[in-house]
Amino acid sequence: MKSRIILIGLFISIFINSVEAQVFKAGAAFRVITPENLIPISGGMGTPVIPTAKKGDLFVRAFVLEKGTTRVAIVSIDNLGWPAYLGNRSRKLIAGIAPENILIGATHAHSAPDAYGFPDENGKTGADLKYLDWCVTQIADAVNEAVAKLEPANLKTAVGEAKGKIAYNYYADKLYDPRCGIIQAIATTGANKGKPIVTLVNYAIHPEILGTDRKLLSPDLCGPLYDRIQTKTGGMAIFMNSAQGGMVTADTRRENGKEANDWEECIRIGNLLADEALRIIETVPVQENPDLFCASRAIRLPIDSEIMRYVFQHSPLAEHGNTDYTSVTTQLNLLNIGKAQVITIPGEALPNIGFYIKRNMKSDQAFLFGLTNDAFGYMLTKEDFDSFDRYKYISRTSLGEMTGTIYEEEALKLIRESAGPAK
Repeated sequence: MKSRIILIGLFISIFINSVEAQVFKAGAAFRVITPENLIPISGGMGTPVIPTAKKGDLFVRAFVLEKGTTRVAIVSIDNLGWPAYLGNRSRKLIAGIAPENILIGATHAHSAPDAYGFPDENGKTGADLKYLDWCVTQIADAVNEAVAKLEPANLKTAVGEAKGKIAYNYYADKLYDPRCGIIQAIATTGANKGKPIVTLVNYAIHPEILGTDRKLLSPDLCGPLYDRIQTKTGGMAIFMNSAQGGMVTADTRRENGKEANDWEECIRIGNLLADEALRIIETVPVQENPDLFCASRAIRLPIDSEIMRYVFQHSPLAEHGNTDYTSVTTQLNLLNIGKAQVITIPGEALPNIGFYIKRNMKSDQAFLFGLTNDAFGYMLTKEDFDSFDRYKYISRTSLGEMTGTIYEEEALKLIRESAGPAK
């Protein structure tokens, strides 16, 4: 009799543990990465600028998701871009998540420290390598804390048009994607039951209201966006950029023909985007115990641009595995998070590439995480490459003519070979 009771107890314990293991969980954590001293900031290819002041804090923000044996980390860092060399160093410091399941994306803020190590004509760089080393550990610390804070959660996901004066295409006003994607994890237990743990906003925009001209070290519009969402929901906010290349930027235009490139405009646009994201997600039904799926694929892109080859040869933060500098390897990820599907972009894809990929994804809630796992400049199709005067700069600062085409082929292959999200 006693042994039977023990067996029944053991069976119940195994059953409970099995059920618990299949519960969807979420956790979030952040680290402030504002440097103590004013160090060079970078708004793109060229010599970094020494700022004269700071406005707002820079962050690393980590959103960890888990179901069963699948665990995924989505990381956002306030920077122009984040090379895989730095991201891979963080991955080695993160426990409990497969390295290929750690997605590290940059907000693309143009008023953040140089993380590329852009070399000058003499091959020298002004990047603060000690600061970047510190950021590597902060990324890992944020992810590890988010893992420790994993808790049962439900999910809300939605994609809708963000209305108002937020973004436009500098090259052609209306050629941009106005859709905003939101992923919100909601606590199901504890004191915060029913409240958001984290709200992720996915939208295509250059956070370059301040740029380098203002000489302010800043997260640009992302800072006010974080503050607004966190004040309204109580949970952490995270921003992941999208297909904002060539040249989807913040709409700072005024009626007098001038532009409002100041901190007040960062607040206006950051708050508006936050409010629109919360409006879109507000009435969406909750998904209880949603599914989670993650796939990855390594792809190789040729380096045809002389400028980009020079950066790879001389930057201390570039991949130096190939001494001929003719190609580079990067990682694509595909995620199914409940009803949403996400695919990553290792750079700044033009809007037409973004529309094409979204149209072929297996969900009407399609998300693109731009500048994620790497940031190899602009990504154009071969038809657009160097075809118009408008595209001369972005053609020159891309890896080459075939980058966009190869990305499309590999992304679509990953989409075809992976399961779609639940309907």
